[in-house]
Amino acid sequence: MLKAKILFVGPCESGKTVLANFLTESSDITEYSPTQGVRILEFENPHVTSNNKGTGCEFELWDCGGDAKFESCWPALMKDAHGVVIVFNADIPSHRKEMEMWYSCFVQQPSLQDTQCMLIAHHKPGSGDDKGSLSLCKETGISLPLLS
Repeated sequence: MLKAKILFVGPCESGKTVLANFLTESSDITEYSPTQGVRILEFENPHVTSNNKGTGCEFELWDCGGDAKFESCWPALMKDAHGVVIVFNADIPSHRKEMEMWYSCFVQQPSLQDTQCMLIAHHKPGSGDDKGSLSLCKETGISLPLLS
């Protein structure tokens, strides 16, 4: 069986834990509590194939705390990562400004390919932001796939 380690990174209160819980079908969180360090969630998908072989995949989603006080731990978290999902709250202007830092630390410095990364603009329920598309290239210079 294949194994994949995927990091969920980004600023505090961006929705990393909510997305990780959704993907792993874990419990819903009703009130905000910052992730301290990292939470590792595991799940399997038997339908993932490699080289036309139905081998399945074991996923580790590393839900990383967004507080700068954990920055000294980031190199250890990145070890052996297969991909990075950068999550930010598009309703918070400072999050957009931080994208270059997250991209540099988790994509450029460990020399990951852009194909191993995804950028997710997460909106809190009820925020009223249904603009559809969001372009960050002019603001940040980052040209990753953006899911909003």
